[in-house]
Amino acid sequence: MRIEGEGKLLRIFIGESDQWHGKPLYEAIVERVNSEGLAGATVLRGIEGFGASTRIHTSRILRLAEDLPVVIEIVDTEDRIDRVLPILDEMVGEGMITVERVHIIAYRGRKKE
Repeated sequence: MRIEGEGKLLRIFIGESDQWHGKPLYEAIVERVNSEGLAGATVLRGIEGFGASTRIHTSRILRLAEDLPVVIEIVDTEDRIDRVLPILDEMVGEGMITVERVHIIAYRGRKKE
């Protein structure tokens, strides 16, 4: 698959301990958007942050790392992103979902041997 030109960047901000049907929410989201045929997803684990609850979550040495922030980034065409938004809205109980326009310079997979 090759993608170039205008697209959308979808970001999902959740907590590391958030669950969906007994598994980590970030894992469930990646599996779901993969099954929906999206170009790819990346999960980024934060070292510190806070959200709507204003409770700071941190990985500082003197505190146990609990419920660290997680960001899932997905870039694809506008129609594919728009198609999965209702699914993700249902899955994300607490957190934030953002979308912004991007210009995709290159997206190329490995050549199959």
